[in-house]
Amino acid sequence: MRLDGFGLLVKDMARMIRFYRDVLGFDIKETEDADNVYLVKDGTLFLLYGRNDFEKMTSRRYEYTNGLNGQFEIALYVDTFEDVDAAYRKAVACGASPVMEPTTEPWGQRTCYIADPEGNLIEIGSWNKPYNEKDD
Repeated sequence: MRLDGFGLLVKDMARMIRFYRDVLGFDIKETEDADNVYLVKDGTLFLLYGRNDFEKMTSRRYEYTNGLNGQFEIALYVDTFEDVDAAYRKAVACGASPVMEPTTEPWGQRTCYIADPEGNLIEIGSWNKPYNEKDD
């Protein structure tokens, strides 16, 4: 078994599509009235699926976090420390909720946190080198 991707169960599909497409630059081709969105970002499947649609499909009700969701994070990588700062500023200026301003951690990574419109945590980080060199 291998990891194929991950998804978010979303309340307001149109708002979430606009955020991931317009603020974070995900390539989303579906319209804002789509029931679900499948896209591949850097080789990983990313899915936005309507909560109501998922509940209908599984014939179950689920509980959802209000406010910041501390259950998981989505991690995005940029090549330089300056890119972390610029991505953070752009995301917050475009409506992302600021969670933690960019900081260089003792282990050498520069990182910051924002939240999407439904409170899911997103980390933007860098080791100050291109992604394909980050594990060297």
